[in-house]
Amino acid sequence: MDDNFIRNRISELRIQKDVSERSMSIDLGHSPSYIHSIVSGKALPSMTEFLYICDYFRISPKEFFDEGTSYPALIKEVINDLKALDEKQISNIHEIIKGLKK
Repeated sequence: MDDNFIRNRISELRIQKDVSERSMSIDLGHSPSYIHSIVSGKALPSMTEFLYICDYFRISPKEFFDEGTSYPALIKEVINDLKALDEKQISNIHEIIKGLKK
């Protein structure tokens, strides 16, 4: 894992959220070119800013760095929704998922 991973992951998550670099920069309280400077390799976020970026995407730093998860925010929402179901409902959803994977 390197600086390029961070830049690419921010781009990937931003595109999934369907937000422009400019809008994301402004939403985070920065100049319109802030995110572009990160993804273009001119800068990296500070630790504090990185945590704000994770919060912006509604994911944890662990989820940010999980290379095996393409849609961490969506998966987190699904898991939270599953927590409200009973065992039988979860089992039914599990069977549906297994069927979709075939």
